[in-house]
Amino acid sequence: MSFHEKNGLRYFQFDIFKGQPLFHAVLTRRGGFSQAPFASLNTGGTVGDDPDAVLKNHRKIYETFDYPFDSRFDVWQVHGRDVICTDEPREPGTLHTKADGILTQNPSVTLFMRFADCVPILLFDPARKVIGIAHAGWQGTHKQVAREAVEKMAACYGSRPGEILAAIGPSICQHCYEVGQGPLDAFKQSFGAEPAMRYFQKRNGRLYLDLWQANRDVLLSAGVRQIETAGLCTAEHLDDWYSHRAEKGKTGRFAVLMAIDDN
Repeated sequence: MSFHEKNGLRYFQFDIFKGQPLFHAVLTRRGGFSQAPFASLNTGGTVGDDPDAVLKNHRKIYETFDYPFDSRFDVWQVHGRDVICTDEPREPGTLHTKADGILTQNPSVTLFMRFADCVPILLFDPARKVIGIAHAGWQGTHKQVAREAVEKMAACYGSRPGEILAAIGPSICQHCYEVGQGPLDAFKQSFGAEPAMRYFQKRNGRLYLDLWQANRDVLLSAGVRQIETAGLCTAEHLDDWYSHRAEKGKTGRFAVLMAIDDN
């Protein structure tokens, strides 16, 4: 895993995708046009930031990596488990589909999602050249959106889970992620009472949730065997990442961009 810079943008890439026919970037919050508290590469359009600045941030990302702005496909993320298979970009001006996972096999489509503490899960099937991104907060994790994404890759494109490469991106770590009884109950229902407890730590009478291990286990149970975890906490590194928890909700969203390289 490594950081890179281009045109003032700082971004993160995974080792697991090196040498593969795809491009991916986990953009940090640096290099954009938004003012505090959204400084500066905010891509979230519903957080209270200046819409013109947000649009300029989106366009700068696409211009920097030399992708047409109209190639993008993004969704309205709702903390669910719906995953969309798309062969076309989202038409300009059309409403976003509500979903928390997107997949494509079309090199003319760039996938784009937004994050601030929730887990970015990046997927690539090198045999069939399929890419995907999933968004997993505590709700998406207990609903096992990562499993749904893997199963959708198989259903839509014939992917085999054992051939899929997966990466778990920067997100809030267990040490920083205090939760209440609701997530614990949901995890027990989803994973079973005893297995769910492996993802929770009790400290001073409080519960802390490990989203990284939970999503890794979801991927493993779906048949994925090649997984890289960034191990970078958004709440601990506010110079690079937005954190909804650490910044008490008044913050932006960092972007993940993926595209198939057909050269």
